[in-house]
Amino acid sequence: MSEKWVKKSVFLIGFMGVGKSSITLELGHLLGLDTVEMDDYIVQQEGRSIPEIFDQDGEGYFRQVESNLVVTLGEGNPRVISCGGGVPMREENRKNMKKYGTVVLLTARPETIFERVRHDQNRPLLKDNMNVEYIAGLMAQRQPAYEQAADFAVSTDGKTPAEISREVAALLAQRQH
Repeated sequence: MSEKWVKKSVFLIGFMGVGKSSITLELGHLLGLDTVEMDDYIVQQEGRSIPEIFDQDGEGYFRQVESNLVVTLGEGNPRVISCGGGVPMREENRKNMKKYGTVVLLTARPETIFERVRHDQNRPLLKDNMNVEYIAGLMAQRQPAYEQAADFAVSTDGKTPAEISREVAALLAQRQH
């Protein structure tokens, strides 16, 4: 699959801990596309961590930076983009992701998420709520927006990044025809 048959960017969305970062790298390699991790890009651009951005300028500021980035990245060459968990919560982001690319929702059970993120201190939304019940509640809140944004969904439970990436690539190939 070395020729670039993917003509639009691929936006990977989903709750924190579903595996967006690992799958972005694997899928980019598989498709021969550049990859962008939105959170890392913002940290680099801002020169400070996400918790620092939240503390100093608030969540509203951070969400606006994300919205601007969806457009900037979308207007560039096709690439695989790992979106922060909150990106699909804004209607303008859902519209822009669909305008500029294919949106893939990665899913996982709350228990899987908890196991993956429980030792991660870089999750401002879970700072004082690192438990399965809170994660499940937040996931349920976000689910309608995620589903509205997604062109299709792929479960990451019990699969390797390589398996998930092949599944996503196959679904993308079907959409190209």
